Amino acid sequence: MIQVTNLSKSFDELQAVKNLSFSIKKGEIFGLLGPNGAGKSTTINMMSTILSSDDGAILIDGNDIKKTPTICKTLIGVVPQEISLYDEFTAYENLLFWGELYKIPSKELKNRIATILELIGLSDRKNDLIKTYSGGMKRRINIASAILHNPKVLFMDEPTVGVDPQSRNRIFEIVESLNSQGMTIVYTTHYMEEVERLCNRIAIIDDGKIVAQGTQTELQKESNVKETIEITFQTIASNQVAILKEAFPSLIQNNQSITVACDANKDLSTIISICNTAKLQIEDLKLNKVNLETIFLNLTGKQLRD
Repeated sequence: MIQVTNLSKSFDELQAVKNLSFSIKKGEIFGLLGPNGAGKSTTINMMSTILSSDDGAILIDGNDIKKTPTICKTLIGVVPQEISLYDEFTAYENLLFWGELYKIPSKELKNRIATILELIGLSDRKNDLIKTYSGGMKRRINIASAILHNPKVLFMDEPTVGVDPQSRNRIFEIVESLNSQGMTIVYTTHYMEEVERLCNRIAIIDDGKIVAQGTQTELQKESNVKETIEITFQTIASNQVAILKEAFPSLIQNNQSITVACDANKDLSTIISICNTAKLQIEDLKLNKVNLETIFLNLTGKQLRD
């Protein structure tokens, strides 16, 4: 559905995007994950025709964005970081305004607005002024205005910034519903938990470059990060540690605790069996699963929110 090749963009002396290449399949949710200032918004702004690139090519459903920008614009919807609504209009009036800009026939537009308001859970507030809405409600209307023309691709740039947990979860449900209907979604965020829940594949961006891309499983393999099991014992002697190290040479001891890097599904029962053989009494056991935070830290050497 989307092909990005050698994409670059500079602002004066700052090179914000550096030779990015990736592809997005039809019907998937593709995440651009990285800290603030990594180049995510610049990338999505070029993909959605808001910015022109310095170098590189972008194809949307086989259409070159530079050669056929008008065609590309009809294929995409854009949910920007900033709220793009008129405070003195009602939600319904805002959607009528944006729908008319898309030149959607009047009857079709009214039906479409009714369907979308139902989807986002704001049918009962459609006649209230936007200025009376909470931040999360405004975000949902922002999404509604981007999908009035039923685009094939939806670009969402940090769509949950500044919203409460309940509104965030509602936005997740909207994204999942749109995707289940076949919409391809490009989703930028610096929240790893959002990508973990929503995205089929992920491109990790740092300092304007793609550090790694793939499914979470593929990224875990590339980063070589493993799960760890932390076990605390009532007491542990050096000879007992030696028994454990014989089976798991990478084991690290810290006072009465050990940490073992392993595959918990395969190794946990073995570790517990060895502990029993060594007559060790387990006081506490903690499994540290691999997540995108640890993968990002391993690949870039920095925390995701740095």
